[in-house]
Amino acid sequence: MMSSSVVPLKILRILMIEDLACCTLLPDGLCQLPYLEFIQIHRAPSIKRVGPEFLQSNHHQSLPPSHVVVAFPKVHQMYLMWMVEWDEWEWVEAVQAFPVLRELAIVHCKLASLPAGLSSQARALNKLQIHYVQGLTYVASFASLVRLEVGALPDLERITNLARLQILIIADCPKLKVLEGVPALQTLSLDNEDMETLPEFMGGINPRCLDLYCSLALLYSIAAGQSGPEWDKFGHVERVKAYAREGDIVKKWYVLYTANPYNLETNISRSFMSAGTLSSFEDAQRFEYVFKMTRKTFDYICSLVLGPSMEDMDSYTFIDGRVLCLEDRVAVALIRLYSSGPSDSLGSSVGVSKSTVLLVAEKFADAVHERACHHVRWPDSSEMDHIKSTFGKIHNLHNCCGVIRTTHIPFGPNSNHGENGRILMQAVIDPKMRIMNLWLHSTDRNTQLSSLQESPLFKECGKGSCLNGSKMKVASDGSEVGEYLIGDAGYPLLPWLLTPYQEENLSDPKVEFNRRHFAATTCARKALAMLQEKWKCLREDVWWPENLQTRYKMITACCRLHNIVIDMEDDAGMPSAKAKDWNYHQQVRQVANEDAVRARDMLSEYFFTSRSSESEVSPVDADEDHEVAASGAGDEDREQEAQTGTADEVANDIQEIIV
Repeated sequence: MMSSSVVPLKILRILMIEDLACCTLLPDGLCQLPYLEFIQIHRAPSIKRVGPEFLQSNHHQSLPPSHVVVAFPKVHQMYLMWMVEWDEWEWVEAVQAFPVLRELAIVHCKLASLPAGLSSQARALNKLQIHYVQGLTYVASFASLVRLEVGALPDLERITNLARLQILIIADCPKLKVLEGVPALQTLSLDNEDMETLPEFMGGINPRCLDLYCSLALLYSIAAGQSGPEWDKFGHVERVKAYAREGDIVKKWYVLYTANPYNLETNISRSFMSAGTLSSFEDAQRFEYVFKMTRKTFDYICSLVLGPSMEDMDSYTFIDGRVLCLEDRVAVALIRLYSSGPSDSLGSSVGVSKSTVLLVAEKFADAVHERACHHVRWPDSSEMDHIKSTFGKIHNLHNCCGVIRTTHIPFGPNSNHGENGRILMQAVIDPKMRIMNLWLHSTDRNTQLSSLQESPLFKECGKGSCLNGSKMKVASDGSEVGEYLIGDAGYPLLPWLLTPYQEENLSDPKVEFNRRHFAATTCARKALAMLQEKWKCLREDVWWPENLQTRYKMITACCRLHNIVIDMEDDAGMPSAKAKDWNYHQQVRQVANEDAVRARDMLSEYFFTSRSSESEVSPVDADEDHEVAASGAGDEDREQEAQTGTADEVANDIQEIIV
């Protein structure tokens, strides 16, 4: 009997290799196995390149092309998975291989491009799966491909020239802009829960069926049918099934559409899509005059709060018995939050009772608190890098991560908490006047400082699990300063929290530090002033609910809406609803070993000595640029205030529109 160690492998049909921990090259003899039909390579973390030796042994490479045997003549399935460092596959068009390969899967690698030989030689390939591949920018020119699945490809931009493609499944490919040359396409599946508009390429292709998994905001637009903004992109598709998730329910909300005969079914209430009594303004300027936001932003907020706390359409009615649709109730809630007038007069002006105004506002605040938490959150590492860069460009305040600012929200005249009762609001503001971190606490002036020390931000920064990104070199001896916030003199000077110098007769470097510090803190002062000016419910002389937690939700809702308006109307990418880790870096900063006084002194010297060489924005220009931006925002608010006038004027205008 022949020993197993010398049994010839030429009859091998199935080959599965796992855990090639130290192997840097694929075996070069596999191409010589004439009966091999199936190949699977799973976990080969050291392989970075698949070269010509995979398709041609050393012997074959020395032969002229006319004498070379076709490599892998009978392989019809191949799976290459978890080759996590693989970034190059060399296979030129002239090398004949895989003539009957029907199915190929490439999963978890860094392959920047598919080899030319794959599309030219694997002429039987009809199913291609590519998932979790970094760097791949296009898939093109596979003449026989019938089914293509691509998922979690962060750099994919183009899919083109696939003449026989019938089924295309795309999941989480945010940069994909071009899909063309797919005349036979029958079924297209798009899966991206953050998708808020259909891709532009939808207007240039004609699939028979579209399966869509998207955000609720996009589903709302699709549910509007022919009157919606997405109609031109999907109206020509014969059948559309669109879904939006809620919690663990993937298909909680749906739209089912057929073109011929025309039919559109949805479990999003018709009154949600139809124009509400308070919000059916054809004139965009008048809509923005009343609601202080674009219709696009208003629609997004409606889709955002659609959930259990806002679903009961029969609980809220006008005085004449008509039911308030979701848009009506969002409009009533916004008007309540915008206005400093009493709820009974506001209710009369829009045709609802005082109790309805109060209930709708509280339910709306509950919904925003429940479903919009991602709109006020600590930035991840890439977002923080952008924030630091912006502070550096505008104020030459390098490595700064934000401005911390405190204000008080009074309880209002209906409060039973005494003369000094108030809510302390601590916020961290970014250069765009967005609120990155928010903390609320019921206190009085005598306990303000001790209360601030109890905030989660102070605790996390003190432990070194936040503001622990890259340090900045500030001296020729290698001295570095870590990430930091800036705050006014009411805050303690800490390694991660830098306050201005207070002593007299400051040196030039300290004067320069204070100047930049003041310019940057202006951003936070104006942001909170704008917040309280726009959302007048945050003023002292307005109605407040008795329940303290409800007050917190009202304040939080206003802060999140403040950010939503900035994000939507600056055309910024909306933050993902997925949870973000507080510790956006894995390392822990050793805050206890740092000297705050020395850090501030080193920064002041660095700012002063580098002043003349800074090329982005000079200190004077930085002030001017920021003042223009900030004063522009203030002027816009003042102009808006002049246009808007009193709460009664707004109410009268709404009443006029209703009539």
